[in-house]
Amino acid sequence: MTRPLLLPLPAMQFVGLAGGWWNEINESAQWQDGIFYTLSGAFALVSLIALIQLIRIELRVPEYGWTTQKVFHLMNFIVNGVRALVFGFHMHVFGLHPKVLTSLALDLPGLLFFSTYTLLVLFWAEIYHQARSLPTDKLRVFYISINAVIYCIQAVIWVYLWVNDNSVVELIGKIFIAVVSIIAALGFLLYGGRLFFMLRRFPIESKGRRKKLHEVGSVTAICFTCFLIRCFVVLLSAFDADASLYVLDHPVLNLIYYTLVEILPSALVLFILRKLPPKRVSAQYHPIR
Repeated sequence: MTRPLLLPLPAMQFVGLAGGWWNEINESAQWQDGIFYTLSGAFALVSLIALIQLIRIELRVPEYGWTTQKVFHLMNFIVNGVRALVFGFHMHVFGLHPKVLTSLALDLPGLLFFSTYTLLVLFWAEIYHQARSLPTDKLRVFYISINAVIYCIQAVIWVYLWVNDNSVVELIGKIFIAVVSIIAALGFLLYGGRLFFMLRRFPIESKGRRKKLHEVGSVTAICFTCFLIRCFVVLLSAFDADASLYVLDHPVLNLIYYTLVEILPSALVLFILRKLPPKRVSAQYHPIR
């Protein structure tokens, strides 16, 4: 007769203490407020950094209009600002009725985050296609079309849940968010990888080439990882109520999740892409030969 496997007493005590600590924090109103206000402050800080960088770029090259770089920083400012407001008013957000309003408040910034960072994929795709002498005119149309389809499908899901709070449709909505995340991850892997290897094969060695290699490689790795984590966690929360991100009494899970998939990636990418564009030289200026 086989004896059942038993954990040593110290290990069992550790598991019990860890579980008790987790539950104590999750059920404490003070801890909930502290964690959600911390998230709000972190998002507000990232939003402020994006706004400052946008202002610096505009002051540097005001004549260029709304470039991809400016739009990217503006969208970062908006996304992180909305997140800061959502977590700043977490008591109201998690108590909204019908429940779909909470989902809308938490998922809409996530979709805006998708649009913001896939803008980098579009930018890299244009560079890659131009370098390969491939047509680029349809890339922006494709980017806008993909985003429009995603927002339309999500809007239909929200409207249906507003009319009929159906658990099956709610599950479909979470799976849809996971699919959107994996699309973004694959987009970074495809065009970030292509551009990275194209730069590596570039015959001329220079400081600018090494910096661009580091920039593309780092941003690709960061964004691919954050969207992959988002996909995994959203799928897990779809099938496990204990991993839900849409409830007030899971503050620790929300802290870990949003730090890994939005706050840290945004801060790192903004730091990596902090370089200002070169000043435009006046047409009337002629350098001394």
